[in-house]
This record gives sequence, structure tokens and C-alpha cells, in this order.
Amino acid sequence: MKKTLLVFIAFSLMLTGCATVEAAPLPTDTPIPATETPTQISTPEPTATFTIIPTATPVPHPMSIHALRNQEYPGSEVTIVRELERGVNYRRYYAYYLSEGLKIYALLTIPNGEKPEGGFPAIVFNHGYIPPDVYKTTERYIAYVDQLARAGYVVFRIDYRGHDQSEGEATGAYGNPGYQVDVMNAVASLKQHPDVNPEKIGMWGHSMGGNLTLRAMVISDDVKAGVIWAGVVASYPDLLYNWRRTGAFTPSPSSTGRGWRGSWIEQYGTPEQNPAFWDSVSATSYLSDLSGPIELHHGTADDDVPVEFSIRLAELGRQNGQIVNLYTYEGDNHNISKYFTQAMNQTISFFDIYLK
Repeated sequence: MKKTLLVFIAFSLMLTGCATVEAAPLPTDTPIPATETPTQISTPEPTATFTIIPTATPVPHPMSIHALRNQEYPGSEVTIVRELERGVNYRRYYAYYLSEGLKIYALLTIPNGEKPEGGFPAIVFNHGYIPPDVYKTTERYIAYVDQLARAGYVVFRIDYRGHDQSEGEATGAYGNPGYQVDVMNAVASLKQHPDVNPEKIGMWGHSMGGNLTLRAMVISDDVKAGVIWAGVVASYPDLLYNWRRTGAFTPSPSSTGRGWRGSWIEQYGTPEQNPAFWDSVSATSYLSDLSGPIELHHGTADDDVPVEFSIRLAELGRQNGQIVNLYTYEGDNHNISKYFTQAMNQTISFFDIYLK
């Protein structure tokens, strides 16, 4: 019966020409199964030649690590707009660089004195979420930048697109690649700076900035060491199911309305239905490719980002053979306010080991 049915189908195709049946698109990064070879039917009449059209490889989602790895980040010259009040042993500047044609402004510090052979070590500083309409370049993370700058580092604390004077739209970090692109172009721009050693660039990130830092370190090997405070460093399934913020959280553009959660589930299915997609956008799926050691700091009483995110990242990183140090601070908050000095001293010691 089956053989008779195959003969009938083949004969029908010969009469009507080649019919193309489009296969349903496969999830991102899912191997395409081999196509079975059709059974050939002998016939005295000339047979038409059938060409099997391969299924096109699905285009990776813009937030996938694969897509971000394959994007170019040329950066630009860092342009000084004006000099600001000097620090104890360093100079401060208001500057900008280019990212996808947008002017992205930043606070730049450069140590005083003669630069070492090869240039100063440098740190791209990724701040946490602050409502873009109230964010000011010179008003946030002053003590953090000061400590790193005093320790002899060039610090590049960037304003993501749509923040203060930076051009572009502030769309959030978790559902749109714009902020990540700005971070990668900041690294490329620092590598071109005459005072910076391009082989000694690290990254510091807080909260949302920690997410950007972790992703940067699996996208490119240009970041040699990273420190993350209270970072949003979980997989996307964890962000979807296990992130319940109870602190003084102000919604970002991507967390209002349906946001990435609703639209992605609608388009790609849940993590259970389409694990390949959710793995493709999660930096935690690529920890074997970390570009350098990471140090994590997290308060146990953090109401904005669960300390379990950092604990789990440390476990996964070590399972992948990476150096991942974890420091937790009993009863401390999202900013590690109680143990700030201790955490900052440890941060500087870590950078000194891997960048100096």
C-alpha cells in the first residue's frame, strides 16, 4: 500500500512539475536534520529532475551571542569636549565616541604622570539602571570612579544611548542590543586611545551594567578581566521566571508594557518549548568562552537583584573551568553600601592582578 502511494505521488509530481514545500523554520542554533533521500521509481518514460531546495538557516536574533559576535565594533577616536575638575592624582574629561554613528558621551579619567610602557591599564565602567531622563554624567558613581582612577587606571564611564547628552533612544539592556553595542564600541575606542594599553582593558559593571559586562566577555576577547557588583547575570529563563524585584525599582523602557518577555514568548515560545532560542541569548550558555577572570560582589539583602544570580554564575563559571571569585556581604543592599570600602579595595586588588 505504501509503495503504491509513493508511485502515485511521484507520478503526480511529474505531471505538475516540481512542487516546493517550505519547511517550518527551526529554532536558532538548532541543527538541521538530514533530509531523507526520496525512493526512486523506475519508469520507461524520461523523468523530471527534482532539485531539493535546502531550508535556509534561521537568522540569529539580534540579542543572541552569535549575532553580537558577528557584528563589527569599530569604535572611534575619543573626542574631548572639555576638561572637568581634576582628581587627586588624575585628570577628568567630558568626552564622546561613536557607536553606530551615534555620539555616546562619557566621563574619562587619565592618571597623572608618565604613562607606563605600552600605556595605562583601562576600565570600561558600565553603570546600572538609572532612569534616562534623570541621569547625569557628572552626578553618578562618583566615589566608584574616583577609587579606580586613584589606583592608576584610565576609567571610561560611558553614558548609554539616550542618556543625558548621548544620542539615540534609550531602549533598555535586556531586549535590545543597543546598549551592548555601545559597550563594545567603548572598548574599541579605548584600544585606540594613545594613553591606553590595548592589551590591558578590563570592565566594571553594576546591576544592569553587570549584565552588559558578562555579555561583553563572551562576545569578545578584548576584555581581560571583569568585576561585577550585584549583577543581573542570570540566564534568560531565570530572568523570566525568577526575577521578582521588591526594592525601589524604577521600570526601564524594556520592562514596561509587554516588553521582551511577552514578545519573545509569543514569537519563540517558552524556554521549555524552545530551549535553543533562550540559550542563544543567554551569556551563561557561553561561559567556556569567557575572555578572562571575573570577580562577583553581592549583598545578601539585595532587594533588586537576587544574590542567587551571582552564586549560580560562580558555580557555572567554575564548572566551565573559569576563574570566578565570589564575595557576598551579609545584610548589605544593592549598592553594597555597608561594605563599600572593603568591596572596592578587593575590586582594585583583583584588577591589579590581571591588568597590571
